[in-house]
Amino acid sequence: MKVLQLHPWDVTPAEAREIQLHLLHRMERGDRLPKLTCVAGADVAFELVRPRSWQTGEGRVLAGIVAYRFPEMAEVERVSAVCPLTFPYVPGLLSFREIPALLAAFERLRSTPDLVFCDAHGYAHPRRFGLACHLGVLLDRPTVGIAKSVLIGEYREPGRRAGSTAPLVDPECGETIGAVVRTVSSVQPVYVSQGHRVSLSRAIELTLAVADGYRIPRPTRDADHFVRTLRRTRGSRPRPRRTGRNL
Repeated sequence: MKVLQLHPWDVTPAEAREIQLHLLHRMERGDRLPKLTCVAGADVAFELVRPRSWQTGEGRVLAGIVAYRFPEMAEVERVSAVCPLTFPYVPGLLSFREIPALLAAFERLRSTPDLVFCDAHGYAHPRRFGLACHLGVLLDRPTVGIAKSVLIGEYREPGRRAGSTAPLVDPECGETIGAVVRTVSSVQPVYVSQGHRVSLSRAIELTLAVADGYRIPRPTRDADHFVRTLRRTRGSRPRPRRTGRNL
C-alpha cells in the first residue's frame, strides 16, 4: 500500500503536538468511502527492554494487520512488522509510538482495505487527531477508531441491549466527539470515533456490522490476538497494564 510521507517521526513531544494540529486540516469527517469489499483491523503490542521501559521508549513495537472480505468477514490475509520503539509514553501522542510499525505492516499487505478499524481513538482526542485519524490520513484510507476506554469526554450510559448508543461529548465545549456503543447486550460498551472519511453515524453502523457477539468487534479483536501471539512466540515480557492505552 502507498503511504504518504507527510512529516518526520524523530520529533519531540512538542513537535508531535504541532504535527497533529497541522495535519488536522487533512482529516475528512464526512463519508467518502468506496464500495466496501475488504476491511482490516490494526493493533500493536510491545516488547520491552526491561520493566516499565514502555514509558521511556525502549523496546520494539509489533504491529499486526488482519484483512477480510466484507461483508462475509472471511479472513484473506494477515501481516506483521517489528520496529524499534523510539518515542516515550506521552498521553495523546500514541500515534508517534505505534504508527511507524503499523505503516511498515501495511506496506507488506497485498490486499488493499477499503476501511481500517483501529484499536485506538480517532476524533475523540484532545486535539481531535488520535491514531485512527493520523493513520487514515497517512494511508489515504477511511478509518474508524474503536477504543476500550475513554480518553476525553463524558456520556450517559447507553441502553443495555446490543446496538444501543449514546453520544460521547467534550464537556468543555459541548461537542459530540464520538459514541458509546453497546456491541453485546449487558456488556461494557466500546468507544467509537471517526478516523478519516467516515461520518460518526456511519462509523457506528460499520462497527456494529463487524461485531460478532463479543465486546470487541472482530477486526480489532483478531489484530489484538495476532500481535499478542507474535509477542509470546518471540519470548518477550508481557506489556504492563495501564490506563490511557487508546490515545
